Amino acid sequence: MSHQLLTDLSIFILSLLVGFEVISKVPATLHTPLMSAANSIHGIVLAGAMLTAAQAHSNLGYVLAFFAMMFAGMNVAGGYKVTDRMLKMFKRRPANTAKPAEQITPAEVRP
Repeated sequence: MSHQLLTDLSIFILSLLVGFEVISKVPATLHTPLMSAANSIHGIVLAGAMLTAAQAHSNLGYVLAFFAMMFAGMNVAGGYKVTDRMLKMFKRRPANTAKPAEQITPAEVRP
Protein backbone atom coordinates (compact mmCIF):
# COMPACT_ATOMS: atom_id res chain seq x y z
CA MET A 1 0.00 0.00 0.00
CA SER A 2 1.41 3.38 -0.95
CA HIS A 3 1.94 6.18 1.53
CA GLN A 4 -0.55 8.44 -0.30
CA LEU A 5 -3.28 5.79 -0.25
CA LEU A 6 -2.73 5.16 3.44
CA THR A 7 -2.98 8.89 4.13
CA ASP A 8 -6.18 9.19 2.07
CA LEU A 9 -7.78 6.19 3.81
CA SER A 10 -6.83 7.59 7.23
CA ILE A 11 -8.44 10.93 6.41
CA PHE A 12 -11.54 9.16 5.11
CA ILE A 13 -11.92 7.03 8.25
CA LEU A 14 -11.31 10.00 10.55
CA SER A 15 -13.89 12.07 8.66
CA LEU A 16 -16.43 9.23 9.05
CA LEU A 17 -15.83 9.11 12.80
CA VAL A 18 -15.99 12.88 13.24
CA GLY A 19 -19.13 13.12 11.10
CA PHE A 20 -20.86 10.39 13.07
CA GLU A 21 -19.93 12.03 16.36
CA VAL A 22 -21.18 15.45 15.26
CA ILE A 23 -24.49 14.15 13.87
CA SER A 24 -25.17 11.97 16.92
CA LYS A 25 -25.05 15.08 19.14
CA VAL A 26 -27.77 16.92 17.17
CA PRO A 27 -31.20 16.95 18.90
CA ALA A 28 -34.00 15.12 17.10
CA THR A 29 -35.93 18.37 16.49
CA LEU A 30 -33.06 19.74 14.40
CA HIS A 31 -32.45 16.71 12.18
CA THR A 32 -34.97 17.71 9.49
CA PRO A 33 -33.75 21.30 9.02
CA LEU A 34 -30.15 20.10 9.19
CA MET A 35 -30.78 17.50 6.49
CA SER A 36 -32.51 20.10 4.36
CA ALA A 37 -29.64 22.56 4.64
CA ALA A 38 -27.03 19.90 3.94
CA ASN A 39 -28.24 19.22 0.39
CA SER A 40 -25.76 21.69 -1.10
CA ILE A 41 -22.89 20.15 0.86
CA HIS A 42 -23.77 16.69 -0.40
CA GLY A 43 -23.91 18.04 -3.94
CA ILE A 44 -20.35 19.31 -3.54
CA VAL A 45 -19.29 15.93 -2.15
CA LEU A 46 -20.86 14.26 -5.19
CA ALA A 47 -18.96 16.58 -7.56
CA GLY A 48 -15.72 15.89 -5.65
CA ALA A 49 -16.29 12.14 -5.91
CA MET A 50 -16.75 12.49 -9.67
CA LEU A 51 -13.49 14.44 -9.95
CA THR A 52 -11.76 11.80 -7.86
CA ALA A 53 -13.07 9.05 -10.14
CA ALA A 54 -11.78 10.95 -13.19
CA GLN A 55 -8.29 11.10 -11.69
CA ALA A 56 -8.16 7.54 -10.33
CA HIS A 57 -5.48 5.29 -11.80
CA SER A 58 -6.15 2.03 -9.97
CA ASN A 59 -9.04 -0.33 -9.41
CA LEU A 60 -9.12 0.54 -5.72
CA GLY A 61 -9.42 4.23 -6.60
CA TYR A 62 -12.34 3.50 -8.91
CA VAL A 63 -14.09 1.41 -6.26
CA LEU A 64 -13.63 4.07 -3.56
CA ALA A 65 -14.85 6.79 -5.93
CA PHE A 66 -17.88 4.66 -6.83
CA PHE A 67 -18.82 4.22 -3.19
CA ALA A 68 -18.27 7.92 -2.52
CA MET A 69 -20.59 8.80 -5.41
CA MET A 70 -23.15 6.24 -4.29
CA PHE A 71 -23.27 7.51 -0.71
CA ALA A 72 -23.26 11.17 -1.77
CA GLY A 73 -26.08 10.49 -4.24
CA MET A 74 -28.14 8.78 -1.54
CA ASN A 75 -27.57 11.74 0.76
CA VAL A 76 -28.67 14.22 -1.91
CA ALA A 77 -31.82 12.23 -2.77
CA GLY A 78 -32.66 11.64 0.90
CA GLY A 79 -32.13 15.29 1.73
CA TYR A 80 -34.53 16.43 -0.98
CA LYS A 81 -37.07 13.82 0.09
CA VAL A 82 -36.91 15.03 3.69
CA THR A 83 -37.16 18.65 2.53
CA ASP A 84 -40.22 17.83 0.44
CA ARG A 85 -41.91 16.12 3.40
CA MET A 86 -41.03 19.04 5.66
CA LEU A 87 -42.48 21.59 3.23
CA LYS A 88 -45.69 19.57 2.87
CA MET A 89 -46.30 20.06 6.60
CA PHE A 90 -46.61 23.81 6.04
CA LYS A 91 -49.09 23.70 3.15
CA ARG A 92 -52.57 24.86 3.95
CA ARG A 93 -55.26 22.24 3.75
CA PRO A 94 -58.22 23.02 1.50
CA ALA A 95 -61.27 24.35 3.27
CA ASN A 96 -63.83 21.69 4.10
CA THR A 97 -66.74 22.21 1.72
CA ALA A 98 -69.07 19.82 3.53
CA LYS A 99 -71.90 21.34 5.57
CA PRO A 100 -71.85 20.89 9.33
CA ALA A 101 -74.28 18.20 10.54
CA GLU A 102 -76.70 20.73 12.09
CA GLN A 103 -77.17 22.54 8.73
CA ILE A 104 -78.23 19.44 6.80
CA THR A 105 -81.98 19.28 6.28
CA PRO A 106 -83.87 15.97 6.29
CA ALA A 107 -84.60 16.40 2.55
CA GLU A 108 -80.86 16.32 1.78
CA VAL A 109 -80.29 13.02 3.57
CA ARG A 110 -80.44 10.02 1.26
CA PRO A 111 -82.16 6.89 2.52
